[in-house]
Amino acid sequence: MGSRMKPAEGAMTLAEMKEFASFPAATQRYIRRSLDIGLDRDDAMMRWSRDVVEAASIRAQARLYRALPDLRLLVPDDADLAAVEPFLAPLVTLVGFDLGQGRLTSFSAFRFLYERLIGAEARPWLPSAFCAAAALPHLHPELRRQLLQSISEAAATASGWSNRRPAFFPHWVEKVDNGSAALPH
Repeated sequence: MGSRMKPAEGAMTLAEMKEFASFPAATQRYIRRSLDIGLDRDDAMMRWSRDVVEAASIRAQARLYRALPDLRLLVPDDADLAAVEPFLAPLVTLVGFDLGQGRLTSFSAFRFLYERLIGAEARPWLPSAFCAAAALPHLHPELRRQLLQSISEAAATASGWSNRRPAFFPHWVEKVDNGSAALPH
């Protein structure tokens, strides 16, 4: 017998799906690619590489994402400053790479991805990592402005965060040939 989802869980999953659908196509593609790499789901090179530039980007991303298993173990459970540095410093490096790719153009897209890459327990640390990475000098000034303006005051100053795990993890979906889907006459 399969497990049944509670109505609240279904509503939250639907909200996550709607949020993902609100992102531009390039952002959706980058999130799916990043989840494939970060969660070791599929052969990202085979699926996502369209040219040599993208292949190089995927290789660099895969190298950096090797830090994810350790980061998941290092998420601080309080504001102990001694526990922050070993977590936040490598996280800012990862986020700086992802933001530098130009596909995550808002805090909400970044948060959506990183809640899935690291887990719900990372939520309190995501605004700090985002703001630090979005202010890095390797980003074009216009992109820095856009990124920093995308984080709401509520997100930046939240007094608490949900510990509910994300439920929707977007995957690659094969295109369906519309001609083959037609019903017989």
